[in-house]
Amino acid sequence: MSTAKEQLTAKIPQRVIWLALAGAVGGFLFGFDSSVVNGAVDAIQDEFALSEAVTGFAVAVALLGCAAGAYLAGKVADRYGRIPAMKLGALLFLVSAIGTGFAFGVWDLIFWRLVGGLGIGLASVIAPAYISEISPRHVRGRLASLQQLAITTGIFAALLSDALFATSAGGADQGFWLGIEAWRWMFLAAAVPAVVYGWIAYTLPESPRFLVFQGKDEEARKVFDSIAPAEDTDRHIREIQDAIEEDKLAGQKGSLRGKTFGLQAVVWVGITLSVLQQFVGINVIFYYSTTLWKAVGFQEKDSLTISVATSITNILVTLVAIALVDRIGRRPILLAGSIGMAASLGTMALAFSSAVGSGSEISLPGAWGPVALVAANVFVVSFGASWGPLVWVLLGEIFPSRIRARALGLAAAAQWVANFAITLSFPVMASASLPLTYAMYALFAAASFFFVMFKVPETNGMSLEQAETLFVPKGSAKA
Repeated sequence: MSTAKEQLTAKIPQRVIWLALAGAVGGFLFGFDSSVVNGAVDAIQDEFALSEAVTGFAVAVALLGCAAGAYLAGKVADRYGRIPAMKLGALLFLVSAIGTGFAFGVWDLIFWRLVGGLGIGLASVIAPAYISEISPRHVRGRLASLQQLAITTGIFAALLSDALFATSAGGADQGFWLGIEAWRWMFLAAAVPAVVYGWIAYTLPESPRFLVFQGKDEEARKVFDSIAPAEDTDRHIREIQDAIEEDKLAGQKGSLRGKTFGLQAVVWVGITLSVLQQFVGINVIFYYSTTLWKAVGFQEKDSLTISVATSITNILVTLVAIALVDRIGRRPILLAGSIGMAASLGTMALAFSSAVGSGSEISLPGAWGPVALVAANVFVVSFGASWGPLVWVLLGEIFPSRIRARALGLAAAAQWVANFAITLSFPVMASASLPLTYAMYALFAAASFFFVMFKVPETNGMSLEQAETLFVPKGSAKA
């Protein structure tokens, strides 16, 4: 039996790397589509003469589509397979890109944003599920982390393309190619990766674990042989078959229901991980960033450049997580990330408690401006190197194989609902008290530390079937 060191240094089959990268393209679309609206918000507001409230809803409504798409993804993936779900996601992305780009009013814009949200929700579930199911156990953490790397790369590509379109046209509301406004081209550009994702989906093999569930053992054997020729294919198939039988003995039969508030305990673990990932405030922490930058001498016009730089930082720290996740494990990285987030958010709360002025005229006296700016960047690094990628890793491996897609879908849906709640609540909370807002995020970061400490066991180096047994209550039929 190989040692842990031998497993870490073992060569990853090129086909596995390709399949994982191909599956992660959904994450790229996820990041691109969720961020591309940033450069178009002001132009959309002017184009359709929208109030602040309607503009905010038009932007945030995609998150509701994401929640619905994530929930439905599990049902589609379990009934029809992972690949058909990918194809559906690609189609939704494509239709949304074209529809939003040619929107003629605010209500059809909102509709197309919802359609795009459904695609994002599908991609947020299928990518980690597929990658975890085709990855050898000793490199599953690294390969599953590609989901977050793809998301951050998509965010970077969206921000960069927004900047290029706006700069080339002389403004997002100015005419560009074919006389079409630059903001419309920002959305139309998403059609390119959507087509690429759809083409890739037609080239990928189905998940071998899904094939076993469908009774297609020979097809599953061929896929296993192609992605992990050095491993015992028969053993893999036996483990999956045993897991199916054990689920039946436990009376689960693919159901998410259980004795813990109506759901299986492991499903609640996934939901809590997802909610905590959002409740630390990562998606809104920089809504007030212009104030930070102005406080230390930056001009407001530099904000887009700084946003692009931040997205590059996200990519780099995700690479750090990929390098470490299979070497030191999931728990140590998550725990360290929680400490970093809690400390940096607490520092930001303290810094803004010293602020003078109000609204857009707020300023941080003395050294508090640079301190807050450094703390904000420490927060981004702490999140990007831990909770950003590793939550997706865990969601892909903690659920029993028979319910993986549906449980992952429910957890991802909870993540999008939490994202929506934080996004809508931040402006109100920030206007009431920015220090208390950051302090609340710091408390959630601290809570994430204790949740991992007491509720999340280490899954590093285990097969998916072994990892799921860590979350089975003692005395159950499966135990």
